Amino acid sequence: MTAENNNPQKRVGLIRSVDWVTILLYMALLGLGWMSVCGATYDFDQAGNFFDFSTRSGMQIVWIGSSLILGMLILMTDDRLIESLSYLLYLGFIVLLFVTPFLAHNIKGSLSWIKIGSFSIQPAEFAKFATALCVARVMGTHGFNVSRLRDFLIACAIFLLPMALIVLQKETGSALVYMSFFLMLYREGMPGSILFAGLSAVVYFVVGVRFADLPLWASSPIHTGPFLVLLFIQLVAGCMLWIYTSRRSVAFTVLFGGLGFMLLAVLFSRFVIPFDVVWVQLAVCLLTIVYLLFLALRDRLLSYFYIAMFALGSLAFHYSADFVLNHVMEPHQQTRIRVLLGLEDDPRGAGYNVIQAKIAIGSGGLRGKGFLNGTQTKLKYVPEQDTDFIFCTVGEEEGFFGCAVVLTLFLILILRLIYLSERQPRVFGRVYGYCVLSIFLFHLFVNVGMVLGLTPVIGIPLPFFSYGGSSLWGFTILLFIFLRIDAGRNRMSR
Repeated sequence: MTAENNNPQKRVGLIRSVDWVTILLYMALLGLGWMSVCGATYDFDQAGNFFDFSTRSGMQIVWIGSSLILGMLILMTDDRLIESLSYLLYLGFIVLLFVTPFLAHNIKGSLSWIKIGSFSIQPAEFAKFATALCVARVMGTHGFNVSRLRDFLIACAIFLLPMALIVLQKETGSALVYMSFFLMLYREGMPGSILFAGLSAVVYFVVGVRFADLPLWASSPIHTGPFLVLLFIQLVAGCMLWIYTSRRSVAFTVLFGGLGFMLLAVLFSRFVIPFDVVWVQLAVCLLTIVYLLFLALRDRLLSYFYIAMFALGSLAFHYSADFVLNHVMEPHQQTRIRVLLGLEDDPRGAGYNVIQAKIAIGSGGLRGKGFLNGTQTKLKYVPEQDTDFIFCTVGEEEGFFGCAVVLTLFLILILRLIYLSERQPRVFGRVYGYCVLSIFLFHLFVNVGMVLGLTPVIGIPLPFFSYGGSSLWGFTILLFIFLRIDAGRNRMSR
């Protein structure tokens, strides 16, 4: 404990500076989370033994109590000390992530859990706060500008390195969480085109894979997926030229000339000679890229070059998506994506969890069946119902109203974190705050989405609800470090 915390006046100042609204939200989510764990693990043969440490509801109390102690210890630590240890913590967790596959036990194909006595910890959950601290420290240095390519690549490398190490542990879900840091980069000045490119990649993948074998019309040689993707690439390239360049003639040629030629080819295939117009579309896109590269060299205008690279990257991603799906991804990942996209129906395999989760949530109706009265959860129809699929317990027992309350609390927490981040006097505090809310938002969106069948089942916990010490401690450390940084903002502004 530092001298600052030994001073009674400083302690009073800390109590007044801490954001108690966020702590109350944290406590409310912990309480609702414990009730959900009780509902998900309740056994009729052990009625009322919620506080028995041999049960999961009893052990969750241990994790909650230890998390509260951990949070108080963090609040009593000088935020300047936390900041000074950023690089050391990051380096320590990078080393730990590297050695984890050699020390971990194989749990359902994952090598991410290290056993310590009778407990197991997942280093990937704790590496999030160390990564957030490190990237905040780097971006808070004088002269750092994320809009510069060099600085942007440095920031990306900080969170892509632990992501790659977690992938080696065969823990894809936890690794994908680190992609949420791009939301923070966008707030700090990352060009919106990068975020747009990421969203476009999702569209290319979903449309290209989902409609790859669907004919554009009955007995048509044209496949809908490639046709729509190539049409979209040409359309976006033309719109970008119209917005970001002053040469309207070039934008007109690419937008209306290219698209018009594609549509004429479709009409010719439909009414004259049937043929696959995708090859015509591909030729038009490649000619557009060559034309833009020529203009970039002639007029020395980078906008043409960037738009050409976007179109070329889009084509490369589109034609590699099928290869990645069928030859790079693991078989269980392939099946999950195909089930999500409606390409396969596997009610007894990959689709079983989602189907049972939907049944559980739907059976709750508006008001739910009541605490401990859920039949789907009590009869253990939903696998992982106290961890990754715990939201279905909320839906079954508390109904639509209960789900709305939980999601509203999370929404208030996210909005509160935005407010706290924006009032930070230093870049370090603001960047770390946006890292925290980005991680929470990603977990919330993906976890609830996979329970509802809207996102792939990648196995990440719902913050403060899913059973387990590693995830609860990890989220607590993330949140309370930010609360401690926020509590010291008045000293920084003086």
